[in-house]
Amino acid sequence: MGKKIAIGGDHAGFEYKGKLVEKLTSLGYEVKDFGPYSSASVDYPDFVHPLSSAIEKGEFELGIVICGSGNGVAITANKHQGIRASLCWNKELAALARQHNNANVLALPARFISYELAEKLAEIFLTTPFEGGRHQNRVDKIACK
Repeated sequence: MGKKIAIGGDHAGFEYKGKLVEKLTSLGYEVKDFGPYSSASVDYPDFVHPLSSAIEKGEFELGIVICGSGNGVAITANKHQGIRASLCWNKELAALARQHNNANVLALPARFISYELAEKLAEIFLTTPFEGGRHQNRVDKIACK
């Protein structure tokens, strides 16, 4: 395994983030926690922008961002040209994000899914390969030039 994973979010995702860091580390992933480091109210862009920049630079293969709805962290991550963040709340979306969109960041809505589902979505996202083929042409057209 050994993939390098970046993880971050906001106060609403703090609890899930901590549990996911432990789980992913136990599975052999190298995980960097970009914060936050407590459940005190914070602004998610302060954590998601550095995480996204690190992925763009190639320091990490994939990322996971977590906030209450998953929307704020996904929108922020997607401001980066090299990021394709996908908000997922079920197993099929997590698989398709990787298979068809080559998403490199999973966005999770902590207030709308159980921790157990969040863990399963992360597992699916991190282990599902991009199919390439007809999907590659579409992915190549995503970034603004």
